[in-house]
Amino acid sequence: MSDPDRDVVTGTETTGHEWDGIKELNNPLPRWWLWTFYATIVWGIGYAIAYPAWPLINGATAGLLGYSTRAEVAADIAAVDAQNAGLETQLASTDLVEVANDAGLQRYAVAGGAAVFRTNCSQCHGSGAAGAKGYPNLLDDDWLWGGALEQIAATVRHGIRNEDDPDARWSEMPAFGDLLEPDEIAAVVNHVLNLSGQDHDAALASAGVVVFEDNCAACHGETGQGDREQGAPRLSDAIWLYGGDAEAITETVTNSRFGVMPAWGPPRLSEAEVKAVTAYVHQLGGGE
Repeated sequence: MSDPDRDVVTGTETTGHEWDGIKELNNPLPRWWLWTFYATIVWGIGYAIAYPAWPLINGATAGLLGYSTRAEVAADIAAVDAQNAGLETQLASTDLVEVANDAGLQRYAVAGGAAVFRTNCSQCHGSGAAGAKGYPNLLDDDWLWGGALEQIAATVRHGIRNEDDPDARWSEMPAFGDLLEPDEIAAVVNHVLNLSGQDHDAALASAGVVVFEDNCAACHGETGQGDREQGAPRLSDAIWLYGGDAEAITETVTNSRFGVMPAWGPPRLSEAEVKAVTAYVHQLGGGE
């Protein structure tokens, strides 16, 4: 057996490897480092035995201590719910107008409603409730079914045009592309542009008056002021759910729109949560 290769300068044994003429010394690891390393191995084995660690097909090993982060979070949530149980019961049983007149209960409702909104509503209406194309802005005063407290609560509770709640808000605009000629659509679009104070073709707008009266005024009103009872939007302002330029209005008239909002009432949200998110939305500034 040949003697190990040693460094000529230090006399230390090398690993036998060489890179570009440089040899690696085979120095032993420090004792403190080795003992620390061994300790981490022992600790790791102990942790894997005591706590959930190894993934299985339908879960993981439970560990001897039976610890569960889910159970810990559930216990914390239950403790908070127990602390707020009185306020939740009071909120669920109190009329929304009375809630607004009770400073303490209103603060609790708005704070809780903000959490409900961020969890369930912000995906469509935006984190700041400013909406997006096809999703209403909740910060203005243009409310299809009304922006008073009870009206907002009814919309939240039952939703819009869904098939799950028989009391859902419901309106449906015909697709006039199947009912009107292209020149009639162009005329009524220009009439609507005129109603909302936008640039338009005066001749087409004049011809569109009759088309509007025959086909649109029954829902939107003779002057385009809308009808909240029917969920028919106002056409005489600058607030448009799907856009108010000629192209967007033409698309709406031709093919119609049919947005759907889920019903958020019980059991999806509790009655207290419905009232809380109603209070939150109302106080944002757009509610009436």
